[in-house]
Amino acid sequence: MKSIGTFPFGQPVMDVMQTDQSKKSVFVLGVYASAIHARWTDRNNKTKIQALAVASEPYIFWRGDGADSVIKQINVPTEAGSLLPAEPRFNGPSGIALDDTILSPLGLKRSDVWLCDLVPHSCMNADQKRAIKRAYMSIGAKCGLPAPSVPEVPKQLSDEARRSEILNELQRSEAKIVILLGDQPITWFLKYYDPRWNSLADFGKKKEEYGQLHEITVGGIKMKILPLAHPRQTAMLGQSSPSWYAKHEEWVAKIAPQLLG
Repeated sequence: MKSIGTFPFGQPVMDVMQTDQSKKSVFVLGVYASAIHARWTDRNNKTKIQALAVASEPYIFWRGDGADSVIKQINVPTEAGSLLPAEPRFNGPSGIALDDTILSPLGLKRSDVWLCDLVPHSCMNADQKRAIKRAYMSIGAKCGLPAPSVPEVPKQLSDEARRSEILNELQRSEAKIVILLGDQPITWFLKYYDPRWNSLADFGKKKEEYGQLHEITVGGIKMKILPLAHPRQTAMLGQSSPSWYAKHEEWVAKIAPQLLG
């Protein structure tokens, strides 16, 4: 598989795709892949960056397991300090939230679903970019470390070619239910096949309308879509909306257990 860029300390940025490609009942579409995060300390054990993305996540919607073993394999020059696993909240929170707040309430396991992202690789957000500029670039140059080239979060999360790839995965999965996680899969995938919807809010303003199945045809295939808040919202990870969290909690309690029969 081709490398898309380079993380700080030299690990390649790779696409993270569904590995179990057997037939599934449900297809899940997220936004972009995460990464393994490390705490970077200097030679005096002082933290330079508390959560630095240093490697592609080992599987899609990673749960944070095995971070230590991957980080130990990264070569760090003595003068650059050390890498240690970041706090658990930085590794795999969306994967855990997907399982606990979306799949489990629906009676689903990972083995029941085909997972996909609009952007199949890790992206550098603004916080990571600032941290790397502040702490990594100068010492990286002194130690002969590679300049990082992690792609930034794109302004356009899909194009015609990427939507075709996603549709191909959907067809191969044979899933008849598609879970869309938040606004972006609706905006950058669904609306190109059905322009009635452009965001999660378009599926209804009332609490009782959240998280319902909708019949639709995508790429000539009849299926049902299930638009839900992104795991960041459903588990209140970082900056999130209390109103979407409340809607989802009510959905978990009253709708999800009966939704898929």
